[in-house]
Amino acid sequence: MSAVEVVAAARRRGAARARVVTLGLLLAIVVVFAGSLAVGDFPVSFADLPGLLFGDGVGRAAYVVTELRLPRAVTGVLVGVAFGTSGALFQRLLRNPLASPDVIGVTQGASAAAVVAIVLFGAAGPVVSAAALAGALLTGVTIYLLARRGGVHGYRLVLVGVGVGAVLTSVVSYLMTWADVTVAQQALVWLTGNLNGRSWEHVVPLAVALAVLLPAALLRGRALAGLQLGDDTAAGLGLDVERSRLALLLIAVASSALATAAAGPVAFVAFVADPIATRLVGGARAGLLPAALTGALVVLLGDFAAQHLLGEQLPVGVVTGAVGAPYLLWLLATANRAGRV
Repeated sequence: MSAVEVVAAARRRGAARARVVTLGLLLAIVVVFAGSLAVGDFPVSFADLPGLLFGDGVGRAAYVVTELRLPRAVTGVLVGVAFGTSGALFQRLLRNPLASPDVIGVTQGASAAAVVAIVLFGAAGPVVSAAALAGALLTGVTIYLLARRGGVHGYRLVLVGVGVGAVLTSVVSYLMTWADVTVAQQALVWLTGNLNGRSWEHVVPLAVALAVLLPAALLRGRALAGLQLGDDTAAGLGLDVERSRLALLLIAVASSALATAAAGPVAFVAFVADPIATRLVGGARAGLLPAALTGALVVLLGDFAAQHLLGEQLPVGVVTGAVGAPYLLWLLATANRAGRV
């Protein structure tokens, strides 16, 4: 067998495994999604769910499922997809496992803007979400402009982002210390990352935006694969390096910003989604779709655990943070031993 045939066979096996993993993730999401709708203080039979969702269900069960639990679960899926896509794009574009939006300052920008809106202007609901969206987008643009001298490089953008994020975290800390206790508590709930009280007004804008952003990210897969080989190689393949990178970074920032606006800065979902998907696929880089589905599954599992498995109801960000923080420490320790940080 020639070398070309060996490579082709390996690629076919990789593609087949990726398809199996994608189907497995979809099945797991459906199972956890159904559990999120059925389990709670008012239990609903799994057999009754199709009728309640697609039939003419009336009464308390229909209200609990369709008006309370369904928007929350759909928001969780969309938020996970957005964070998973954003994290995968950042980490692959910059070829740095630390380059996720909650490490390089994008979500800190959303948090700072949201806390300013809550503490200084008494904002709530959609106004806070709009402020978070604007803050994340502005922070992403600022980080890019500060890091672009001589071309955007992974570690430079990470370091600039960490610095900007530290400044914004200080702003949040000052406002939380200065604010009235009741207002500070309201801001703290948002800062944790929370799906409580999510309704269709949170679902619709995020769904519409992802209907544009996710296909755009998938269509630019060739450019992403080329950029992962390095700027010189990508340019040799005929790619407009700066334009392609900027377009993909904008998609990543927008996805993270929209997810944060909908549910707050749910910690570490963007950070862990792509590494988990990559391990499931078998070491080779997973496509964006497995990373997005992994993000959705992480959020759904985290929210289910926070609501039903820990003795009292907690924000989803508490669970994802408890899982993601040890992974960050492990990554820093292993990278340091390898001399890469």
